[in-house]
Amino acid sequence: QVQLVESGGGLVQPGGSLRLSCAASGRIFSINAMGWYRQAPGNERELVASITSGDSTNYVDSVKGRFTISRDNAKNTVYLQMNSLKPEDTAVYYCNAVLRVVASNFYRNYWGQGTQVTVSS
Repeated sequence: QVQLVESGGGLVQPGGSLRLSCAASGRIFSINAMGWYRQAPGNERELVASITSGDSTNYVDSVKGRFTISRDNAKNTVYLQMNSLKPEDTAVYYCNAVLRVVASNFYRNYWGQGTQVTVSS
């Protein structure tokens, strides 16, 4: 009923940049917060950045000053601009959206399928 489709992952050298995109589609009535999480092998999934419907943002300390989250409400899309990438940023990145579908009174969490980001020389 709802799909979150991510794109933009890949292999990049340390110090490089990538831009992730995540488009939500389906019978969507309203989207509240959107965000990006990541999970490296052997680690728990962690919140990287989030953005509310009012464009308030939040970042994990390790990416502050390097990553920027933004959203285009007309396209139901959230972006993550990642600059000055480090090997420790290597992980699968997941898109998340808290949204309400048509004919529902409740907001629920939805997840994308994940996109691999590898930072290596």
